[in-house]
Amino acid sequence: MTDPAVLLHRQAKRHDEPRLRACGLTWPITLVVLVLLLPIVSVLGQLMLPDQGSWTHLRQTLLSDYIVNSLLLMAIVGIGVPVIGSGTAWLTTLCRFPGQGVFAWALVLPLAVPGYVVAYAYTDFLDAAGPLQIWLRAALGWRYGDYWFPEIRSLSGAAALLILVLYPYVYLLARAAFLQQSVCMLEVGRTLGYRPWSLFFEVALPLARPAIAAGTALALMETLADYGTVSFFGVQTLTTGIVRAFTSFGDKIAAAQLAVLLLVAALALLILERWSRSRKQFHHTTGRYSGLPQFRLTGARALLALLACGLPLALGFLLPAVILLWMWLDQSSGAVAPRFFVWAWNSFSLGAITALLAIAIGLLLAYGLRQRGNRLLAELSRLASMGYAIPGTVIAVGTIIPLTLFDRALSGLLTDLFGYSDGLLLSGSIVALVYAYLVRFLSISLNTLDASLAKIRYSLDEAARTLGRSPTSILATVHAPLLKSGLATAALLVFVDVMKELPATLLLRPFNRDTLAVQAHNMASDERLADAGLPSLTIVAVGILPVILLSRAIARGRPGV
Repeated sequence: MTDPAVLLHRQAKRHDEPRLRACGLTWPITLVVLVLLLPIVSVLGQLMLPDQGSWTHLRQTLLSDYIVNSLLLMAIVGIGVPVIGSGTAWLTTLCRFPGQGVFAWALVLPLAVPGYVVAYAYTDFLDAAGPLQIWLRAALGWRYGDYWFPEIRSLSGAAALLILVLYPYVYLLARAAFLQQSVCMLEVGRTLGYRPWSLFFEVALPLARPAIAAGTALALMETLADYGTVSFFGVQTLTTGIVRAFTSFGDKIAAAQLAVLLLVAALALLILERWSRSRKQFHHTTGRYSGLPQFRLTGARALLALLACGLPLALGFLLPAVILLWMWLDQSSGAVAPRFFVWAWNSFSLGAITALLAIAIGLLLAYGLRQRGNRLLAELSRLASMGYAIPGTVIAVGTIIPLTLFDRALSGLLTDLFGYSDGLLLSGSIVALVYAYLVRFLSISLNTLDASLAKIRYSLDEAARTLGRSPTSILATVHAPLLKSGLATAALLVFVDVMKELPATLLLRPFNRDTLAVQAHNMASDERLADAGLPSLTIVAVGILPVILLSRAIARGRPGV
């Protein structure tokens, strides 16, 4: 006969662990994840279809250029981003010099500027007919052709601009890693005679290597996904090839087959980043923190630190913003395009709809991750977070294929039954666009809400269950009110990313539903850079607040900073 104490222990154990079967979320979450994975499956499924001729033409002519240029772009960005990001993170975290407090949060600002916006600004500024070369010719008596000047519309130019706007990925994660490092290890390094930079290279940098690798991987994923910068500069990459096959050739199969290559590259980066973190794991032996050691820089060292932090900020945010504002005021006299408010409304409404859906679905999946004792649910929720690693062009192609098939089947059914067709019900509406946004950006909402839920003690769940509340009721009445800050942050981050997204919007937008990003791209492509200024500045202005909040949230993680 079983001991009653053992039975009580087993019952208490079962009671302490929320069970997925009790909350009935298995099937809803499984269905959500399958729907989110549909674009990836549809892209992979195109490999089984016969070639319509475009793929053979691309393979024989342009495919090698697409692959080589994409790899070169990633190689340059992969070198520049960790150098700038980790160096500036160290300076703003453990060194004291004039302006250090401002740089600590301001260095994140380039993250609010899409790469294509920076490209528009610098093209006008650095071109032969731009103000810089005009000033040089006037000051030195040169004529065009008498001197060498770097070509901004090139692969190296695109790589340099992407470095300027993507280094904050490494900066944020490296700064967070430096803030959480053990004071004991840093103090031991100082007692051994390490100077600030020796301590950085010998102690702090190896400890922060997983965070730096993760930030670099994120920057490389964004490099792979970029369309606006490379297309504006005429650099042929896999992303531009997908858009060309989709729009110019009208061949969805060729676009999907190119998208498979881009998908494989993105997933390889994701796997490599996770492998690098698993190979390099560091743990603190204490949960107590004290103020970090501070290295006060003076004289020439302070000046060098000021330049090291000031140049990325000036080149990646301040100068492009000033150029865009100057172009708009000087050449357009501050005039607002008649349809500007329509484009702004389209952008804001799409961002708001996607943000609301993202926090609702993200909360459902994050609550699934919170359920202990159900490995399947945790793995399904993690699968849903893959979207951010997949370029927007891949998701757009993967979205339009199944939705078009659905529309055709529905149209045929309605024609047979009622004698009329409804046209493109899903693929020709904002449904396709919002769906693609959710696949791409749901991981932002999921990760934010998962981190917020982790701060809520399980004792609250247990107390609510003793009062007879179901897990679903606990989520609505206990967790949701405690997650107001997390919900707002997740919504804001998703909203800003939707505002900046270009390739998916370009491919999937309904007729006469242009956004600020699409119009900025179209105007710049037509060499109407002054007209592109206001839409670009609006996108930048909307993106400033969340990146500042993100930087300050990281700094609050360590006392004395």
